[in-house]
Amino acid sequence: MISMGDIEELEEQERELVFDRFSNADAWRLGCLLVELAGDKPVAIDIRRGTQQLFHAGLEGSTADNDAWIARKVRVVERYGASSYLVGRRLAAKGQELDAGMGVDPADYAAHGGAFPIRIRNVGIVAVVTVSGLPQAEDHALVVQALGMFRSQR
Repeated sequence: MISMGDIEELEEQERELVFDRFSNADAWRLGCLLVELAGDKPVAIDIRRGTQQLFHAGLEGSTADNDAWIARKVRVVERYGASSYLVGRRLAAKGQELDAGMGVDPADYAAHGGAFPIRIRNVGIVAVVTVSGLPQAEDHALVVQALGMFRSQR
């Protein structure tokens, strides 16, 4: 069962992980940090601004399927303006799923953890960082850990 506390925690992460700027060089540094944190986990890591892919890494054990999941998770962030995990948890709390009834094709959208918006203060979402390959809560946690570390290094 999804608790409101879980959802509130995810919402708080999004309020806290806001930046003053985010450049292509920042995307590279964040991506490299994610690679380091992932270690030997079989994940794909992606950072994109709109249609431009700024960083991508397929670590040992990841597959092209992870890239397809990344694209589906990114679409959720872009459409709903929140992390793919938060969107999924909000839906689950209501007993709903992301499907044709909501006007989306599940083949194109995945409300599963791992994609997180890069927000610029007083601007909004400018990019999306995504991890795919672990259980969804772990994908999300890895991204949040990296964003927290990246923010504290600035």
